[in-house]
Amino acid sequence: MMQPDQTRQIILDTETTGMNMAGGAPHLGHRIIEIGCVEVINRRLTGNHYHVYLNPDMPIDPEATTVHGITDDDVKDCPRFADVAQQFVEFIRGAELIAHNAPFDVGFMDHEFGKLGAGWAMTDELCQVTDSLVLAKDMYPGQKNNLDALCRRLGIDNSHRELHGALLDAEILADVYLLMTGGQTKLALGQDSEDGSSAAGSDIRPVTLSADALPVIKASSTELESHQETMARVEKKAGQSIWQTLGVAEST
Repeated sequence: MMQPDQTRQIILDTETTGMNMAGGAPHLGHRIIEIGCVEVINRRLTGNHYHVYLNPDMPIDPEATTVHGITDDDVKDCPRFADVAQQFVEFIRGAELIAHNAPFDVGFMDHEFGKLGAGWAMTDELCQVTDSLVLAKDMYPGQKNNLDALCRRLGIDNSHRELHGALLDAEILADVYLLMTGGQTKLALGQDSEDGSSAAGSDIRPVTLSADALPVIKASSTELESHQETMARVEKKAGQSIWQTLGVAEST
């Protein structure tokens, strides 16, 4: 169980049957077909995530498919939102929900909750909602602030993102959000591990070494003899500078 002083955040993204924004309501005429969430606790990705494809019971716009790559055939045998709603609610309940252009995703989610009938809460009743796009616009006014632009600006590698996908975009947004808010999600040392994997993501830990483990290098007999000869010359010429005795010019 999460301790009371821990902060739990859910980074969320959705994909839909279309992008119709008629009347300012993003859900009009369209449904959610994919939900992807990743969990962050105390500003660390936990590896816990929620991901599901959904059958929307309506055709997917071809224009939307060009964005996310999801077709009608891909989701025809998937569950409906009603089938997963309780599990999804339990995953996000009580967390801070972070989405890029949150009104879009939340509008679709609230539409789906509304279709379930009475007794289902709206998103902002389940969790606090934070729009990372608003944060980005405040930080970088007058600039592009979509995920691709933010990745370039923050040095995040998203070369594997050929199409939009809810879980992949949620993972990328988690990196973007943590970096924008002052956290470091990865550490790249420019070296590979023995198995060939990158060292990125490794924790920095202090090296504790016992004094007994430090190597003791003793002078050889030749070095000791040379040292004794040098000291003898210094004693005979005590009136001169040590540096002059050793043949090294003093700096002025």
